[in-house]
Parts: sequence; C-alpha cells; structure tokens
Amino acid sequence: MTSIQMTSMSKTMYLLGTVDDMGVARVFGYHSDSIHLLCVTNIMEDINKRSICLSFELFEGGNYGAASLSCGGAVWLEVYQFPSAAWLKELENAQNPNSSEWSPVTVMIQIRPPKIPTEKALSSPPETSQPTDFLMHCLALDIIRSSSHRLEKPPFSTDEGKRKEMNESPRHCTWHFLLPCGPGDSKAEFQPGLLVAVAVWWSGSCNLLQYFLKKPPKSSPNVDPMPDVLWPNAMEILCSAISKCNRYIALGLSDALVCVWDRRSGAPLSLVLMPEANSALFRVQFVDCCPVTDDDFQIFTAEKVHLLILCKSGAIQTVTTGRGTKPSTKQLSERPKDSKDLPTVTASVLFLQGLSLVMQRSGKMSIQDVINNTTVCFLTPPTTHLIATPHSPIYALNSKQQSLFIRGDQDTSCSVTSEERSQSQLFVFRFAESDIFKQHVVSYPESTRQQQTLSYNTLKETCNLYLQKRAQSVEERNKTLTQTWEQLQENPMKNCSK
Repeated sequence: MTSIQMTSMSKTMYLLGTVDDMGVARVFGYHSDSIHLLCVTNIMEDINKRSICLSFELFEGGNYGAASLSCGGAVWLEVYQFPSAAWLKELENAQNPNSSEWSPVTVMIQIRPPKIPTEKALSSPPETSQPTDFLMHCLALDIIRSSSHRLEKPPFSTDEGKRKEMNESPRHCTWHFLLPCGPGDSKAEFQPGLLVAVAVWWSGSCNLLQYFLKKPPKSSPNVDPMPDVLWPNAMEILCSAISKCNRYIALGLSDALVCVWDRRSGAPLSLVLMPEANSALFRVQFVDCCPVTDDDFQIFTAEKVHLLILCKSGAIQTVTTGRGTKPSTKQLSERPKDSKDLPTVTASVLFLQGLSLVMQRSGKMSIQDVINNTTVCFLTPPTTHLIATPHSPIYALNSKQQSLFIRGDQDTSCSVTSEERSQSQLFVFRFAESDIFKQHVVSYPESTRQQQTLSYNTLKETCNLYLQKRAQSVEERNKTLTQTWEQLQENPMKNCSK
C-alpha cells in the first residue's frame, strides 16, 4: 500500500480507503475486529484499458469519496457516493469477511480538463450579460495559457522521445469537497455531511472550477459536465486549501501571490503579495477554524483569517487578513541553511487555537504559535528512540483526545539487541494534560465541517440580505463614525504627523 486513510461511519464502524503500488483503490469496512473489502473503485476489466488511481480521498463521515484516475494519457476525477446506511446494516449482519455481496457505489460525476473550441470562444469579446459566454471565454484563455506554459518548459534531455513524453504528460488535478455555504448552493433541508459541490483546479491552470453534484440528464449522460462556478485568478495556481467551515478557499499562486476567496459573497476576501518573491509557494493552509455561529449576518463581515504559507525554499510565512483590513505577513522561520532543517510537516492543530505542528527532516518537532509568531514548545521522544522516517513521518492528530500519535524507532546508537532495534513504538503526546496549552485549548462541536450554514439560490437573495442588515446597523455605524471624528479633532497635530 502506498496510502491509507480512515474515517468514522459510526461509533463501532470505520471506513478505510487505500491505494496500492499498482494504482488500485479499494474501500474497506472495519467492524467487530474484522476488515471487509466493500468495493474496488477502478476494477481492471481490460488490461489494455486499465485505469491507474493517482490519488484517493474519503469525505468525513464516509458518505462520499473521490479519486483521480489516469488511463492512456487521459486523466479525470470521479466523485463517489457510498451507500453508507446499507453498508452499516450489511456489516452488522456480515458473517463472512470474504463476502463480495455489498451494495454498489454510485459515480456522482466525472470531471475532465475542459475542452473548449478556442477559436470560437475567442472570436469576439464575451458579453457580460451572458454568463455562459464569459465562462467559455475564460476557459479558452486558460487552455491556451496552460498549453503554452507546458510547451515552454525545458526538456530533461535532447532526446526527442523524452521531450514528447514530457510535453504530453497528463495534467493532475487537486480537489476540495464543499458543503452548502454560498449563492447557488442547494436550498434543500440541510443534512449533516451533505456534499453539494466539488472545487477542482488542474495543473497549469489559473481558474478554480466548481461543480455542483447533481444527477446528470438522462438524455445525455456521457457528456462532460461544464463548471457551474468559475473563480478566476491572474496567475497560475500552485497550491490550495479550504477552511474547516468551508467558507474560505485559499490559493497559492505563482509570483508569490496568495488569494483568499469568500464562497458566501462570491468575491475575493484578500490578495496578498508574499515577501518571499524568489521562492515558489509550496503549501498553503488555514491555521484555525471559523467561529460557529447562528448569526445570519456572517456573509460580508468576516473574522480574521490566519494562514500558514510554506515556500519551496523551506521558509515558513504567516498571513493574517480579513475583509476591510490590511493583510499582515510575518516570517515564522527563515530559509534553512542545512537541508536537515527543511520542514516535512506543517499541520494545523485544530483543538489548539492558532497553533501548528512543525516537523523537520532532522526529526525535530515543535508547536508554533502562528498568530503571535512564537515557538510554544518542542516535542521530544525518549532518548532511546527517534522519530521514524522523519522525511515522511507516520502520525495522527486526534481532536477528541487532544493528542498527537507518532511512530518512533529504536535509536541505533544505543546498546540494544537486534530484536529491540527492529521494534517500533507508538508515542502519545497529550496536550490537554500540559499547563502550557491550557490557554490555547478550544472545544468545537464533534464535526464543525457539518455545521448548518446559510445558503441562497441567487446572488440577488444574498445582496438583499446584506442591504437589510446594513440598514439595521446604520445607527451603530453612525455612532462609530462620530467617535472617530471626535478623536481626530482632539489630536489634530498628532494624527496629521502620522
């Protein structure tokens, strides 16, 4: 196996998703100390048309999954709906772990890189009153730009075969599962874990594409779906992340730009130019969650958003931004002089407000306060052990137990037997038991990703609510404006000097 992940279906059942070195993706069910093979997403029916799974991901709760597949130079994304309720009953009644009679998986959507006739789409300027024409125009420009970018890349050698192989290599995709949040989302009765859309971007592209998960028309079931929403960007997308509340999408762009989109307003929250202009952005992630609130007026008024930006040089930057505020950037760590100090893991610790776990190739581990730009503490295993495979550590953060689980191997420099040297240990760091973290511990609902969020069918409904709330707050805003003018009049010279 090359990858494995797990999500809880119920208190006693778990879903496991795996990919092996042959590119086969499988879904297993774990129940009553038994593991059952529930499905194989890319069954090989014809060896000449065998699809290879490039990446596989389970959605929290086990209701959905998605896989990036490749076959014969083509690449596409499939989103699955798992029969979770049926599987739960079947697992409870299962007698034979090798049984193959399980409810089938439904393919909700197949997404391929857009193919637009560029000549027709670019023959005339798009009409702003026709969203479809504007969408086709943007997609056509993106296709031309990404194709030119790939052809301009220098070959690894002068060999014509390798040159052709490189230029025709399939594009890879990155995706994010989306819950109801903004205009156009389903207005149906909310259900926990209800997936409404998927956001996708392809390598070399400047556009983030959003597809609603709806049943394909019976008249043309094999037609490739067109994106329902397009989030355009000025530069090529290099990396992306979505906030835990599903409201914000952060995109790391070329030329050291970071763009944060607000799904509720449908507009950019912020565009930040990073100081590391000479280093490409490698990873972007949100540090803390959005506050859980029942207040409907959270559409245009945003809390501060904190991001952790990892550059290819190894430097780590932090960004604090929000609507109507000037973004601020800080350097959490400089570019390492020694390759052993390069970070291999930067993970947000969701149950510790504003803190992130940072691991390095050397095996060093620390908890960083991203908001205040400080190191809270270092985590060290017993002197007899070292962190196993620090270039790709095996670890898990558990929000319910507020703990870090990580694998450690015996230190070969210690005087131990060969049998002890081959044994691995699982170490547990319990943050809730330390006084250092008490001020940072936060309690979220069991699944903040499944909180109910307000959704609207049209942008008109969103704007009407904004104007309504704006009118209700006019008295408070006038009061704030008066206080500001009074402060300016009391200290005119001081403010002018600033």
